[in-house]
Amino acid sequence: MHIQNNRSFILFFILIILSYESFAQEFNKINTSSGIVTGTLKNNVISWDDIPYAQPPVGDLRWMAPRAIKDSNKIIKPKESNFCIQEPSGLGGAEGNSFFSGTEDCLYLDIKAPKKGSKELLPVMFWIHGGGNTTGLKDIYDFSSMVKNHNVLVVSINYRLGPFGWFTHPSIQDFQYDIDKASNFGTLDIIEALKWVKSNIKLFGGDPNNVTIFGESAGGHNVLSLLVSKEAKGLFHAAISQSGYTTSYSTDDAYMQAKLSPTSKHTTWNVVNRILKDNSSVALQTKDKSLKIRRILKNLSAEDFFSYYVNRNSYEEIPLLTADGIVIPVIGLKQALSKSEHVNNVPTIAGSNKDEVKLWLASAEYFVELDYSILGSILGVPKVKLKDKEAFNIFNSYRSRAWKIRGVDDPLRSLQQAGNDNLYAYRYDWDDHRKFFIADFRELIGSAHATEIPLLTGNNKLVGKYGFLIYPKGPSKRFTSRNMMKFWTNFAKEGKPGISSNGIIWEKYNDLEDGVSNFMILDKRNSLKMSSDRYSFSSLVKDLYKEDAVSNLEKCVVLFQMLTYVGNDLYDDYIEEYPGKCDRTISENFIIENASFIDY
Repeated sequence: MHIQNNRSFILFFILIILSYESFAQEFNKINTSSGIVTGTLKNNVISWDDIPYAQPPVGDLRWMAPRAIKDSNKIIKPKESNFCIQEPSGLGGAEGNSFFSGTEDCLYLDIKAPKKGSKELLPVMFWIHGGGNTTGLKDIYDFSSMVKNHNVLVVSINYRLGPFGWFTHPSIQDFQYDIDKASNFGTLDIIEALKWVKSNIKLFGGDPNNVTIFGESAGGHNVLSLLVSKEAKGLFHAAISQSGYTTSYSTDDAYMQAKLSPTSKHTTWNVVNRILKDNSSVALQTKDKSLKIRRILKNLSAEDFFSYYVNRNSYEEIPLLTADGIVIPVIGLKQALSKSEHVNNVPTIAGSNKDEVKLWLASAEYFVELDYSILGSILGVPKVKLKDKEAFNIFNSYRSRAWKIRGVDDPLRSLQQAGNDNLYAYRYDWDDHRKFFIADFRELIGSAHATEIPLLTGNNKLVGKYGFLIYPKGPSKRFTSRNMMKFWTNFAKEGKPGISSNGIIWEKYNDLEDGVSNFMILDKRNSLKMSSDRYSFSSLVKDLYKEDAVSNLEKCVVLFQMLTYVGNDLYDDYIEEYPGKCDRTISENFIIENASFIDY
């Protein structure tokens, strides 16, 4: 009798557990405007993955604005390899063994929410990945720690990249109407995802009236783009640009350029002419020539079309964000940020990294060499050595400070001019990387571009198998990571980053007299503090001339890179202020001749 009672109790207990699990599963099942999605629970974070936020932009929808999905009863299942078309990249992009990776059917988003329930709707943080707007995907970023420890929702998205995301050609825009006449389809994808969030995020416990957009590199650039896009108005309520920039092109320059430039070989005029040459069997009569070109472009397979953009040299780029007068004002992104009639006025953080360009310099054969020691030869691992440390650091210092001017000071000053007084700036300095027999990673990488992301996410997913080499565990990393998450989530909740765990107040950005700008230094405990500088292109140009550790030619190359990289071309605006003599063509040729990189 006693045994029977125990069995009955155990059976009853099992039924309770099963019913609870069934309830929990149903609790995570949500009926959205684009289908029914079921979440998964891991480490007290619920994840809903691969939710389509727009119709696949395939067939006739290639180079058109994204279309909302109307089937709310479709069962949404996880979809492998749903990232947008790109060249494979081992760091910050999709992997692959060919020139081509990804799919046009890529407009998906992920949502992460804390398991613990809340009576109030939670702030939403909307992540826009980087990758130069030519590579990248949502799946390599995991904000679970931020979600679990700081009670926010995080949405991560894919959006069209490269020539699928930004394309200007008469055979496309001339036959389309209204929003479809735009050139910035990747930007419109991000806006469509924000619209989806506004309509659906409440179902997941998120507050549609408290959405913070944040992104790094091209993601930061896209954040700044949304700040001036009328199409994005009202869809977000705060913004964080990490290592962003303000490059944009006129529609004329996106189509065809008379002068040689880093993008001139990959304008749509050039690319389409190469495509037509390979499709010479198609008769192109004057009367319907544009329509036939349109059919060719729309009917080319994604792989065949993308093949015309690969094998670019390292110094060649694709014209991307366009001042099309529809998504981005015709005056361009940089100027629009200073005009109150264009700006979406929300609390904004902008920041950059102290060693932005070290990651690129450390792979250039001009600066580094591989030394196979006896141990390295046995293990097949070379030691990475700098050829000239002083030159390496000078190139990095001037170009990184120029990035801060372009991506932080100029945008924030412009936003101030447009009437926004809720602004904050930072510089990320943390560089406590490991030193191994194969490399001194602090020296080689430092606080390089994107190295803040593992500390912001609380994991090394972005750098994969190399994480243990670069990011040692310890109090320095924990302190900086914890405070970055705290600052970012405070900003999402309250519109201000607040106070660090050791009592440092992050003060508002203020462009004081004589060009002095203040910012928070994000670093380990003893170095986290408010600071300021007064750098300008005029001061950098003059200081560069005084440097003794680099040759006159190297100075001219640094000058050219400062004034033409990561932003609009300012060479003619400042070259007269340089006390020495430089020839633009000689600098360009130097870069071309030394464009060899080590494949680690």
